[in-house]
Amino acid sequence: MPWEGASLPEPARLFFAARPPGRVLLPGCGSAADMPPLRAMGHQVLAVDFSEAAIALARSHWPEAADSLLLADFFELKLPAFDCVFERAFLCALPPDRRAPYARAVAGMIQPGGALVGVFFMGEGEKGPPFGVGEAELEALLSPWFELEQTQSLPDGLPVFGGKERWMVWRRRMFDLDQAFPS
Repeated sequence: MPWEGASLPEPARLFFAARPPGRVLLPGCGSAADMPPLRAMGHQVLAVDFSEAAIALARSHWPEAADSLLLADFFELKLPAFDCVFERAFLCALPPDRRAPYARAVAGMIQPGGALVGVFFMGEGEKGPPFGVGEAELEALLSPWFELEQTQSLPDGLPVFGGKERWMVWRRRMFDLDQAFPS
C-alpha cells in the first residue's frame, strides 16, 4: 500500500513528545509503522487491525511489540478508555456509511479530556478508498463529542493523498458518553 511505512508526521511527533506517556490506540494500523516512535517516547501503544495479513506484517517488523498488536475489529473493541487515539488513514479507508459509527466508537474509546489526533484525508465527493471527508462533515461528525483544538496542513504528507491531508487535534469533551448521548 502506498501509505505503508511512512514516518511519523512532524506535527504528530511534536504532539506526542510534548505529553507525558499515556495509552495510545492506533486503529487500522496496517504494518504499525507509527508504533515504534510512539513507544520510544514512552507511550503504551495498542495497534489494531482486522486484517490478518496486516497484523502478521506488523509482527514481522516489530517482534518486540507483538503483545501490542491486536487482530480485531475496531468497532467491536471493549477496552478501558485511552488517553489518545491516533488516526492515520483509518477513517478514509472506511466506506462513508461507517463514519457516524466511527465517530461514536472513537468517542467511547477516549477518556474525557483525552484526544483524537491525526492525519485526516480531506475532500468532498472523493471516490475511494481512500474516501476524503469534507471539513463541514467532519465537524458535524465529531463536534458532539470533541472540540477542535488544532488544524493545519501537513507539509510532509503522503503523495497518494495529493496534498489533501490535515493534521488535527480534537479534544474529547468532559462528559460521560452514555449520560449525555444515550444509545
